[in-house]
Amino acid sequence: MTRYRSFLQSQLKLAPASINRYLVTLKSYFALAVDLRKITLNPAGVVKLIPLIKSSPRQISDAEESAIVSAVNNYGSARNRTIIILMFHTGLRAAEVCGLKNEHIYLRKRSGHLEVYGKRNKYREVPLNATIRKVLLEYLLTTEGDWLFISRKTKSAITTRALGYLVGKYARIAGVEDISPHDLRHRFGYRMAETVPLHRLAQIMGHDSLDTTMVYVRGTSEDLQRDVEQIAWQ
Repeated sequence: MTRYRSFLQSQLKLAPASINRYLVTLKSYFALAVDLRKITLNPAGVVKLIPLIKSSPRQISDAEESAIVSAVNNYGSARNRTIIILMFHTGLRAAEVCGLKNEHIYLRKRSGHLEVYGKRNKYREVPLNATIRKVLLEYLLTTEGDWLFISRKTKSAITTRALGYLVGKYARIAGVEDISPHDLRHRFGYRMAETVPLHRLAQIMGHDSLDTTMVYVRGTSEDLQRDVEQIAWQ
């Protein structure tokens, strides 16, 4: 099996992700054969997958963010406008946005925070800057009920699917393609990482490990190219 992996890599010149798909298929096939007692050992069980280089998430530019916000300001409802600006300024996950209730919001004159229940229902407090405090204060005057963002159809909390649709909708109006709610979260992460220590950013974003937060300071291929060009002989 190790020779087979080498063959895929050196002879067929397949990409690491493609090779791993072949290996995972074989691992599953032989595991089933063991369960059915057709063979006694899984020959692919000890074969390691090829490590993949983790690519950095998509980076929304300043111009793209401005265009998306302008689109929702011009064509969106108060609810949708609040959602978009909230995600840009807090970095919440889609499910966290959908799960917000009015009682989770604490606004004061010069500060504020959200009570957020993230992955595995883990609690954290997310600070609110002046921009989103103002937007939320205006929006709260128009809302009723428990949930912060209510579906017009179901009269209950908006779903993550609906959230994904509305983010994509205003991105398309803005002329920005292939945008998801998680890209808005990444935009927050990238901007904060420019000035905020990683351990604080991890706390705000609800990361269990700094390894996850490190993605926001990993250089792109263009960044690395510029770095090495600095020592090129002229």
